[in-house]
Amino acid sequence: MTDYVSIKNWAEDDKPREKLTSKGRENLSNAELLGILIGNGTRSKSAVDLARDILQIAQNDLAKLATLSIKDLCKVSGIGPAKAITIIAAIELGGRRKQATETPEFISSSKDAYSYFGPLLQDKQYEEFWILLLKQNNAIIGAHKISEGGMTGTVADHKRIFKVALENYAAHIILCHNHPSGSLKPSAADLKLTQKLVSAGKHLDLGILDHVIISHKGFYSFADAGLIE
Repeated sequence: MTDYVSIKNWAEDDKPREKLTSKGRENLSNAELLGILIGNGTRSKSAVDLARDILQIAQNDLAKLATLSIKDLCKVSGIGPAKAITIIAAIELGGRRKQATETPEFISSSKDAYSYFGPLLQDKQYEEFWILLLKQNNAIIGAHKISEGGMTGTVADHKRIFKVALENYAAHIILCHNHPSGSLKPSAADLKLTQKLVSAGKHLDLGILDHVIISHKGFYSFADAGLIE
């Protein structure tokens, strides 16, 4: 077994903070960047070692890392609530930056809807149901959260959906919810709800353009699948 060596005893070019300063952030590994957030290691492991332990439970997948809770992170020996909160806060800032830079002004495809909702919903640990309100030309009016639930589902009240849409003078709406499980397959309840809302929307002259399911694995579009006419 290799003897533990504290980061302060590493070569200058190998220390994460010094490496970022001299070589640029793009030249640091995920473990090194995460190690900077962690700050201090333990008596037996450096901050970068702890970062590698965290990445291991996330299967070296940054999307999965973003779904970990404080409790999940604290399962790693050497990571307490303070370090866990720092990591989660940094991930949240990154997600907000992505949402701010990628949010479209108009919706012309399911990909645009995903660009809008992805940063908001893909890392949520609980299911949420949202609607995107659109003008006649598909310009975005705004988004509204209808409900939130547990790990496996939430209730979407069709009366509230249409009330919000009509109060905001929306010509069209896009439905969206997330699957914390990662599955992108619509459930029987998803299909039934979508059909019900599409039918009711026609009577109100309010078009349901799409229903998008989001997870850390990507998105599923009812419209692209031919399930909305």
